[in-house]
Amino acid sequence: MNATLQRKRYFGSPSFYKKVLLIALPVMAQQLIQNMVSLIDNFMVSGLGDVKMSGVNITGQILFIFMVLMNTVCMSGGIFMTQYSGANDKDGMKQAFCFKLIFGFLATCLYSVVCFVFNRRVLSLMVIGNSQASEILDVASEYMFLMGFMGIPMMISASISSSLREIGRVKVPLVISVIATLVNTFLNFVLIYGNLGAPRLEVKGAAYATLIARFIELGLFLGYVLLKNPPFRANITDFLRINFKLILEILKKGSMILFSEMLWVLSETVTTALYNGRGGADVVSGMAASFAIANLFFVSFGGITTSTGVIIGQTLGQGKLNEAREQKRYLLSAAVVFGIFMGAIGFCTLGLIPIVFRNLSADARHITNLMVALMAALMPLWVYVNAQFAVSRAGGDTALGMWVDGIVNLCFVLPGMFFMAFFTDFGPVAMYGIIKSSDIVKIIIAHFRLKQEKWVNNLAEKNAS
Repeated sequence: MNATLQRKRYFGSPSFYKKVLLIALPVMAQQLIQNMVSLIDNFMVSGLGDVKMSGVNITGQILFIFMVLMNTVCMSGGIFMTQYSGANDKDGMKQAFCFKLIFGFLATCLYSVVCFVFNRRVLSLMVIGNSQASEILDVASEYMFLMGFMGIPMMISASISSSLREIGRVKVPLVISVIATLVNTFLNFVLIYGNLGAPRLEVKGAAYATLIARFIELGLFLGYVLLKNPPFRANITDFLRINFKLILEILKKGSMILFSEMLWVLSETVTTALYNGRGGADVVSGMAASFAIANLFFVSFGGITTSTGVIIGQTLGQGKLNEAREQKRYLLSAAVVFGIFMGAIGFCTLGLIPIVFRNLSADARHITNLMVALMAALMPLWVYVNAQFAVSRAGGDTALGMWVDGIVNLCFVLPGMFFMAFFTDFGPVAMYGIIKSSDIVKIIIAHFRLKQEKWVNNLAEKNAS
């Protein structure tokens, strides 16, 4: 009897989890398709050798920072988008969408300056101490310049896609993503190696394929918005009558997310640069290949973050605070089970490495194998902490991420990485594994913060437009 009561306390009904999956699965499918294409990109580029693959992948670190910036902007506006959606407040949704476009544009300007003006100087920070740094940078700087043209279409598409998911229209971004990624894959096949009579462009071909696919994706999203008129669709007059009080409130919440995410990005970028210095192109390509594989099971993060944010955010926006408390328990309990399941999936992906990355050196493949196994083992921790962050942000408690990332990254991750880099001879995989064990501290801090219930807020009512 007690076991049954405990199950009912911590786990929801099948209908509740069905609702969660209806949101999570299309998001995960969209990201899986995108990551599969990224894996295919890596497979095609890896055939050009360790140096060229390394050049493309250190450029990916800059793109990663831009994507985190855009994700922060979309997440900040999305906190309010979901709650206004729950309250059926169209004006509030439009204001949240305007916020995404305005501040997304500012992030794009920064990204463009880095790509067009300072690309080689910035990229050189990623290969300090690498024995083949000069050759890698020659490839990377050329590729990064072309990637600069991707900023605007990516920013607008991300703003529309995230908004559609936040109001529950999760299938549309999935369909558009499938089309864009199929285009990208086909053009990679044609342009990288010069198939079907096209010129052999190698790394440039990969860049052109990505750019064309991004512009097609943008066209599809704009066409959908014009034809279907979703409730957040804004026009010029909406931008002219911006609710500055609301924008400042979103900025207040968003600044804490930005601080949290940028600390995380800083720690990831520094750790990447430090372990890249532990060898030559084999280390850079091997570590990059491992993340290309791991991204196949990292899709769980987007699924649990989106579904948690939508379900709890809409419930809070409707003023059902006690129900949101119950949903928090149900979702965190499910995150434990889901994390173990996705970890098992991660170990299964080890079988892809000798197939996809057979053209890499034996040393690079060895590093890839070790890293994928390590990241699969860490999945239960990572899924759970992502669920904790999603709960807190759904109710506007963005300070949780600031405290967690601030304490862990500043007190553990960065000092630990520099210590290992300068005072030990640990390899890149050992360095990564040791430093990621600090995520247990994140879970403990987040647990006590969630118990304070600072996330239990009806933001739609507090910021009625």
